[in-house]
Amino acid sequence: MAQAAVNAVRALLEEHDHIVQEISGQNDFGEDLYVTFAENGRVTSDVIKVQVKGGNSWRRANGYAVPVDQHGDTWANGNIPVYCVVYDPDTKKLYWANATQQLRRSGPLNHPSVIGVSPNAVLNDSTMDSFVTQARRYVGRYRGRQAVLTHLGEMSGVDFDPMDHVLHFVNGDDEDLVFWKRPGDAFATLLLSAHDWEPYLVSLESLIRSELPVPDVGEEGRQKDQRGDPDLATAEDLELSRSETMWVASCFISTEQAEWTEGPTECEGCPSCTGEEPAEHANIAADLADAYVIARIIDRVEAEPDLLQRSILVMREEGELEPEIIAELSPLEADSRIVRQVTKLSRATVNDTEPEAFRLAILYLIQRVYIFGPSLPLDEQVQIVWRIPEPEKAVSDSASQA
Repeated sequence: MAQAAVNAVRALLEEHDHIVQEISGQNDFGEDLYVTFAENGRVTSDVIKVQVKGGNSWRRANGYAVPVDQHGDTWANGNIPVYCVVYDPDTKKLYWANATQQLRRSGPLNHPSVIGVSPNAVLNDSTMDSFVTQARRYVGRYRGRQAVLTHLGEMSGVDFDPMDHVLHFVNGDDEDLVFWKRPGDAFATLLLSAHDWEPYLVSLESLIRSELPVPDVGEEGRQKDQRGDPDLATAEDLELSRSETMWVASCFISTEQAEWTEGPTECEGCPSCTGEEPAEHANIAADLADAYVIARIIDRVEAEPDLLQRSILVMREEGELEPEIIAELSPLEADSRIVRQVTKLSRATVNDTEPEAFRLAILYLIQRVYIFGPSLPLDEQVQIVWRIPEPEKAVSDSASQA
């Protein structure tokens, strides 16, 4: 079965003109194939390694699982990323997962014992292009400036966008400070190794707030003083030295100068400017919107007890999912504790439900979330596109309440 699985993977990749080299199976190195991707008939410099498993023994209640065993360090820290591919003899299908990505996300001290493989992550002729795109993009994370962002991201637990402003500083105690600011934002996030990488939102004003003289305006006046936002951290809060404070201030100044030089970013039809279509977000940043989405989910699963099962079936039938969604599903579905929390999600269990379980529930139940302008009421500001549309009565009730 093992060799048949390797042959199936190799044949599929070679049918799409990629170059496959088989590694001797006499020793268990945790890698069966080297794959060099080709594009338009030309060989690229993008290479991955593949561990192939075949048979029913890798199947789990919610997908598949490939044991990490002694391969954790080499899969996580090697120069070439490792992917796991499972061949299921019953479905005659191949399923994939990015093992290196899962291990690096978990951190060096918390490696999982298995690599989760989602049943949505089908590898076939129709999904090959999206798989190759995802794999080549992941390989590219370790080149040039993106390699620096990847290193800082893995160190601090953040996925930085290539367009983000990310700067790094090491103080005299060998502690790391990472300055992270999205283009156009007034605030930045500070990530400090001395604070276990907990993110702190800061502005240039909040950093120097403690050094500004406070006028004697009486108690009432002090309560009305709007110079400081209590949600923004100060240099004093973060115990920054003067040199660290000046470094962060210089980061604000340099990033503002860079944005001024580059010119304003063109608006791409955001609702706050056009009043038309909403902007779609893969992740909802606002805590209020998160709470609203979770509340709506609980309302529906309590009103429709079979909603979760029906939504999962719809997801399976949709066929090709975005590779980023598949990469997120795999480790979540491999954790039986998280899966149990999702299946038991209700108003009574919500306080004991972990964030990962909420995320898995969102992936199962929701296709898209749109965020409109913040001036609208919350039920109009957040628009949910469910995998299974709401019953007509629920939709009409929601409309009448609005």
